[in-house]
Amino acid sequence: MDATAIPKDKFHLFLLAGQSNMAGRGHMTEADRIPSPDVLMFDRNCQWVPAVDPVHFDKKEAGTGLCRSFASIVAAAHPGTVIGLIPCACGGSPISTWEPGAYHDQTDSHPYDDTIRRTRLAMQSGILKGILWHQGEGDCEEENAPLYEKRLRCLIERLRKELNAPEVPLIIGQLGNIPERPWTEYTEIVNKAHLAAASEPNCAFVKSDGLTCNEDHLHFNAASLKEFGRRYAETYLKLSSNI
Repeated sequence: MDATAIPKDKFHLFLLAGQSNMAGRGHMTEADRIPSPDVLMFDRNCQWVPAVDPVHFDKKEAGTGLCRSFASIVAAAHPGTVIGLIPCACGGSPISTWEPGAYHDQTDSHPYDDTIRRTRLAMQSGILKGILWHQGEGDCEEENAPLYEKRLRCLIERLRKELNAPEVPLIIGQLGNIPERPWTEYTEIVNKAHLAAASEPNCAFVKSDGLTCNEDHLHFNAASLKEFGRRYAETYLKLSSNI
């Protein structure tokens, strides 16, 4: 599919931001390498290509994520449109690296600056219709958790301003609630920050109840990521229908 042939108003773009559970660490199968109809992705070279896993390229362990199941459901709900995925998540990135000029050494990148640059380039081809956020594991500690809500609200405000997206739906996913890795008081603080931010206009929250993990007890497994993508899509469709 040639992106230049898609009418701009029919090319619906979604920014994917956060850390590794947004990037996707699910174990891949051959089926994950089959292009999705009506779904493209903005690759590391800022070119539109067919969407196959791994959509993200932040680390060599990038795998199956939540975004393709999300995109397929949204595309089906809007016949005649093409979905464009803009992968910008960076594994291991604390929210402090999602500020202008901040550098993340694990991915040798500037998460916020790269996101703005890539999204603006992508928006030359289509219209930004949503922002998906899943991040917070890197801030569940004594020093950073109390600062998280303020940082998240500032990030959302900056994204909306710099991308000219004051009313674009923004969906926040809940951290994994995995028995092998119980929540701490700091996880609870970050979760409350997510809930507070998601209560703002044009925002919503997606629960992770029942999702399971890889053997690392940190990353959602492939089946759970696909289910999470479905939940993001259902939440997005409900939220966007009211805007």
